[in-house]
Amino acid sequence: MCITYYLSTMFPLFFPRDNRKLILARTVLVLTALNTVIALYLTYIDGSGGSFQINWVFSMFIGTSITLLVDSSRWLIWRFKKPNLIGFALICVTAAPIGYYFGHYVGTLIFPQAVSVQVAASNRGERAMVVMCIFLSLAFCFFFWNQNKLAELRAEAEREKARNAAIERQAMQAQLQLLQAQIEPHMLFNTLANLQGLIAIDPHRAQYMLEQLILYLRASLNSSRNDKTTLQQEFRLMHAYLELLAIRMGKRLSYDIVLPPELQGIEIAPMLLQPLVENAIKHGIEPKMAGGHIQVTASLEDTVLHVKVSDTGMGLPFDYREMPPAGDSASHVGNANVRERLRALYGTAARLNLSANQPEGVVAHLTIPLN
Repeated sequence: MCITYYLSTMFPLFFPRDNRKLILARTVLVLTALNTVIALYLTYIDGSGGSFQINWVFSMFIGTSITLLVDSSRWLIWRFKKPNLIGFALICVTAAPIGYYFGHYVGTLIFPQAVSVQVAASNRGERAMVVMCIFLSLAFCFFFWNQNKLAELRAEAEREKARNAAIERQAMQAQLQLLQAQIEPHMLFNTLANLQGLIAIDPHRAQYMLEQLILYLRASLNSSRNDKTTLQQEFRLMHAYLELLAIRMGKRLSYDIVLPPELQGIEIAPMLLQPLVENAIKHGIEPKMAGGHIQVTASLEDTVLHVKVSDTGMGLPFDYREMPPAGDSASHVGNANVRERLRALYGTAARLNLSANQPEGVVAHLTIPLN
């Protein structure tokens, strides 16, 4: 009987208020189950007399009375604050006998025909039952108090885990910004060097190239400073970049960009695709006397985004390694940065693979999970 009040009051006491409905339902189930066990004990083991139905009703009233008395006392004294252990224990000790007698009284009002049976049972061991009720109440008081301490420790561990996760996200963001800062000057300095050379030999083309560079920088400014961008924006930037290179290289460079309309709104990290195009130009098309063609395509298979940058340039070197050792000067800086960013953003779920194109050139295949 008295055991049930702790299970019902300590749950709402130590759980967030937004979980009260769930805790209330759980409390009712626990209260009913324990009072049923007590009724079974009184009926079939203790031999105090009375039917199971009568003992169950008396147990429910006594347990509920103690529950309401303790919880209302706790509410009047501490409200939503954490109660004092000694004060709360005193409330438990006081509420146990009061709740016992009050619940017993209400039970006799419901079952007046059971008064003689209950009086006989009370005369045999009422005082012992009250004392046992008090001691059990104190025992459960300390038990659930320790459970509350463990809950507080778990909550603090969760808060610490959340703080560490926030710090990791900040560190990851700083790393991504650093890697991105390595990519942007690489492209910008090459373009400015090309523009400087073009001014001396063809001022009109240099003027047009400068206009395209301004358009590119204006379009890329917002995208490159955000955590996310869309495929449509990334393909637009690649188009502007390839147009700049086409001005300088003339007929030696042709390109084709294919982005299905249904994929335009897909969000990815910025500056992932441009380094692949830049490497295709630098290591594939430029060293080849006849130049070549670049094709950029995007497709979606299940929940995985596939972006391919194909060129018809020089192809992979004979000693190419997919994952070169750290510090290997032969590795492509753009590809290395893309792999680092993919690892920081998606772990091992995203990949960048280079393979031979047919009949010549290289295919850079980027796979990114979208969920």
